Amino acid sequence: MKIPKSHPRHDSLVTRETLVKAWRKGIVVPEGLIAHGRGEAWDYLLGEGTTAPALVAERAAAAFLLRARRPVISVNGNVAALAARDLVSLARAIPARIEVNLFHRSRSRVTQIASILEKAGAEAVLGIRPDARIPGLDSKRATASREGLYGADVVLVPLEDGDRAEALVRMGKVVISVDLNPLSRTSQRATVPIVDEIRRALRNIRKFVDELRDRPEETARIARTYDRVGNMRAVYSFIDWRLGELRRAGNPPARRKVKRSARAST
Repeated sequence: MKIPKSHPRHDSLVTRETLVKAWRKGIVVPEGLIAHGRGEAWDYLLGEGTTAPALVAERAAAAFLLRARRPVISVNGNVAALAARDLVSLARAIPARIEVNLFHRSRSRVTQIASILEKAGAEAVLGIRPDARIPGLDSKRATASREGLYGADVVLVPLEDGDRAEALVRMGKVVISVDLNPLSRTSQRATVPIVDEIRRALRNIRKFVDELRDRPEETARIARTYDRVGNMRAVYSFIDWRLGELRRAGNPPARRKVKRSARAST
């Protein structure tokens, strides 16, 4: 379907079409389409822009990833379909290993997703032949690679399901999530929950990685002083403010554009 650039929801519709095409190829499952719709509804509420609390969390994520001994990025079908290039770019910048991990796992899906990542520039993608299990999980997401998720100290899990995020935290890992729903189990359980759209989040984390790479003292300070509870309170406060603006306006205000601050405080 050709979507005219003049359409007021052009970007949103292109994203939906991308996911539908990926579903037809077997990369995305129907449940993934439902999950995207839920996230898009939250993005409407947030104003379809990166909020100040999200920037703080994204900067903290960059700090944790840079300080990690064995950082790993987990990938599912939606992430591969929407943000493969952004994800590979971030993985190279850290650098971090990439592992495919799926709830609705099949050999075909894992292979296709690994191929998408490799075409985007990834090397030695993990997950095709898992050799370990995450304790406390009964689903197929328990499968993991010892060189990847199982042995990682810091894990970025965009568009994650909450039971695995919780299991990874129990293993003592720093878990960084990306989920537009601040009430999801993932956001509630992650060490660093980022409430933002996946592509915006990955690009912001990458920029902060570049900014902090040669500033070890500042990176250590950010990781040490990051306040998860305070940051989530700021997310809820923003939503409360946003709802107030909507009530006063009677109609949704124009799409918000939030300038990224390289000095977003933690």
